[in-house]
Amino acid sequence: MFYYVLKYVLLGPLLRLVFRPRIEGLEHVPSSGAAIIAGNHLSFSDHFLMPAVLKRRITFLAKAEYFTGPGIKGRLTAHFFRSAGQIPVDRSGKDAGRAAIREGLGVLSKNELLGIYPEGTRSHDGRLYKGKVGVAVMALKAGVPVVPCAMIGTFEAQPPGKVIPNIHPVVIRFGKPLDFSRYAGMENEKAILRAATDEIMYAILSLSEQEYVDQYAAVVKAQQSEEHGAKAAQAKERRFPRMPLS
Repeated sequence: MFYYVLKYVLLGPLLRLVFRPRIEGLEHVPSSGAAIIAGNHLSFSDHFLMPAVLKRRITFLAKAEYFTGPGIKGRLTAHFFRSAGQIPVDRSGKDAGRAAIREGLGVLSKNELLGIYPEGTRSHDGRLYKGKVGVAVMALKAGVPVVPCAMIGTFEAQPPGKVIPNIHPVVIRFGKPLDFSRYAGMENEKAILRAATDEIMYAILSLSEQEYVDQYAAVVKAQQSEEHGAKAAQAKERRFPRMPLS
């Protein structure tokens, strides 16, 4: 119930008023039956803008941190995501990945729309990163189409660390559904999962026209964080050199 109040009464009209999103290809989203909407992920606002423009309810696999944050803000965020019917995903290992797939398949088994960001995390620099194969596993196991989606302009509207969004034009573009029935029964073959995932990411790339990076976003983030830490340590050492022991 809260999902529809949020969509049609509270947040949906506000988002449309502020961002005035241009919607392209909405006819590609099936009007009934199970399907996966696979999109790029540029901003926290993506979670709200896409559901606001869809005619059907969509359930997202959302990172578990949204449900466990500290303080009043964390509790409010957790309550919001739970009330909106979103599913927490623990991204800390293979067992967690299997649990996320089970949850996603549960949504699809009810002939509903499942939203997923194959990159696994938000892009920190606006580029499109390599997709994780969980989306292909679910598509093959459930035998459902995957609709690629590109969010354009949301990185500029709400870049990482920005709490109050900027006023910036946004385009939400849906592509033709991808059919993976030719891979039926092959959901345990790594090469097939990689091929299907890459096809999904290429479709998203064609819609978004982002720069593509053939690495996982989480890996690049970790590398850059490590490099930043090393540079900060070097700068501190130059400013406050250690005195030699006498």
